[in-house]
Amino acid sequence: MTAAHRNLDRADAETDGRRAKGERRRRAIIDATLRVVARDGVAGVSHRNIAREAEVPPASIAYYFAGIDELLVAALLESCEKMIADMDRLRERVDDNREWPRAVAELIVEMVREHRERTLGEYELYLLAAKRPALRPAARRWIEIASGSINNGAGGDPPVIRALFAAIDGLLLQGLIADEPPTAEELEPTLRFLLHPVDYLRK
Repeated sequence: MTAAHRNLDRADAETDGRRAKGERRRRAIIDATLRVVARDGVAGVSHRNIAREAEVPPASIAYYFAGIDELLVAALLESCEKMIADMDRLRERVDDNREWPRAVAELIVEMVREHRERTLGEYELYLLAAKRPALRPAARRWIEIASGSINNGAGGDPPVIRALFAAIDGLLLQGLIADEPPTAEELEPTLRFLLHPVDYLRK
C-alpha cells in the first residue's frame, strides 16, 4: 500500500469517527430532551437545560438543531422509531395471532414500568402537537406505521384501526396515572377484546 493510499484510509477513518461521534452526541441530546420533558414538562426545554442534561456544550444544541421546535420534532421521531422497532420485535416473536393480546399487554407494561420516564416524555410531546402544527406529522407517524402493520401489512377497516390505537393510547395513559401500574395479566383480557376484530379486518 502506498503512502497516498494510507493517508486516504486514515482520512476516511477519521471522517467516519467524527460522523459516529456526531451521531452519538445528537442522540444524547434527543434522549436528554425526552428526560427533561418527562421531568419538567415542555416548558423546561431550553438550550441550557438540554445541554446540562446531555452533558454537552450549549453550542452543540444550536449546531445540531435549528431551533427548539426542530429538537422537539427530532425527539418525537426518535420515539416513533423506537415504537416501530418494538412492533418489529413483536412481529418476530408472535407466531400465532392468538398471541398478540399477551404480547401487546407485555409491551404496555414495559412502557409504563421499565420505561416510564421516556413514555411520559413522549406523551408530553404528543399532546404538545395539538398546539404546535410543526410537531403534528411526527406525532402521527407511529400510528400510521403501526396501522400499516395490521394483518401483516394488508391493512384493514380504518375506523376499527383508529379505535384500536385510541384504546391502546388510553391504556398507556391509564397505566401512567395509576398508583400501581397494571400487570400483563390484568391487561391481557382487555387486549384480547380489543384485538379480536383484527383477524377479520379487510381493506
